Amino acid sequence: MKLHTKINLYTSVMFILLLVLINSAIYFSFNRLMLNHELERSEAEALKTVEGMNKMDSSINMRDLLRAYMPVNGMVKIVDANGKADITITDPKQKHLIEMPTSYYRQETKKIVQYKKLPHTFISTPIITKDGRIANLQMTESLDGTAHILSILRIVLITITFIATIPVLLSSRILSNFISRPILSIIETMAEIRKSGKYNRISLPKKSNDELSLMGETFNAMIDQLETNYERQEQFVMSASHELKTPLTIIESYASLLKRRGLQQPDLFHESVEAIHSEAVRMRELTQQLLLLAKHEEKWNIVMQIVQLEEVATDTIQSFGTAFGREIVLNVKERVTVYTDRQRLKHILYILMENACKYSDAPITIQINKEGDKGLIEIIDYGIGIPSSDISKVFDRFYRVDTARTRKTGGFGLGLSLAKEIADVINVQIKLLSEEGKGTTAQIHLHLPDSN
Repeated sequence: MKLHTKINLYTSVMFILLLVLINSAIYFSFNRLMLNHELERSEAEALKTVEGMNKMDSSINMRDLLRAYMPVNGMVKIVDANGKADITITDPKQKHLIEMPTSYYRQETKKIVQYKKLPHTFISTPIITKDGRIANLQMTESLDGTAHILSILRIVLITITFIATIPVLLSSRILSNFISRPILSIIETMAEIRKSGKYNRISLPKKSNDELSLMGETFNAMIDQLETNYERQEQFVMSASHELKTPLTIIESYASLLKRRGLQQPDLFHESVEAIHSEAVRMRELTQQLLLLAKHEEKWNIVMQIVQLEEVATDTIQSFGTAFGREIVLNVKERVTVYTDRQRLKHILYILMENACKYSDAPITIQINKEGDKGLIEIIDYGIGIPSSDISKVFDRFYRVDTARTRKTGGFGLGLSLAKEIADVINVQIKLLSEEGKGTTAQIHLHLPDSN
């Protein structure tokens, strides 16, 4: 069953049942009130008759007295202890009441009885007759008028129920359409996306704060994010393919030379092996960086702790200097303790120091200081620098300021992008200050323990 049909059916049934319950409660409450009122009225008439009998003069005939107190549309009778009616007075229009069964009651009794499919009030009151016998004064009154009013009320309520069903059905249909329309729109849009491959959005005609509007906005925002991620993924794959194509081509070319002339020309053999090894190393490094960039934030396994910047810088400089054989000067202007991930910070330092060494032959300076409520590490090189027009782009993946020059230095355009992503994960900020021809300063701003 479709959602539209379910909403229409369930709301209609619920409202109709509620309407029936309300009208039924009205009818039965009114029915009880009217019958109780008539019963109390009949009881009052019976008591008045008993009082009249007690005050009756012995010269007055009992039948005449009862005829005087006989209710309209009713019957009065005296019933002895044996259950036999001594005197029965009936309205001419209610002769059939004489056929009602007669019983003797030891206590005062009042109730509504059904006779000939009509309600009647029945009152039985114990009395003592003039001759000293115990008997019942029983008064029965037809509630034909009350029954007629109740039947009219019943017809009115049933009619109202049927008439009210029409707007209920219409409103439930409108409600189901209102609720299901955005869902159907999303389904149609998703089917169209699957069919055409285009990231379409659903139309939101007017601004609203209800859940359906929020669902539509969330869907469109999700589509925007999917499209952005797809475009980034596509660009990433294209760029990675482009970067891998060159070393693969070089390896293939030198491998072909080795097959043709490698054994006859030792110099060509060594040159080819060296080139293949160099490009294989480059491909391994590129693959490692690509894998790191493909990680999600939750997979970084961050361990935040209090870290002495001087210790981290000293460890990084020692391992980096040993590996690259470069002179690196550490300048500590102020001892600073920060709150960060030690290993990730060392990774960022390693990337920035490697980047500085690629574009400068002079010694590299690492400077530690405090700037306001942040710790500051500066990696300073005196190399070729970065043009001001390119500083905002160097953190983009595969972006390189000078393709020919970075190819010689072995860059992929991924180092700074990876450093920026790690910095975002551990909540530090990287800035580049550079002047073309004079050098570059990479700044790392870190949170202090008490400001975190």
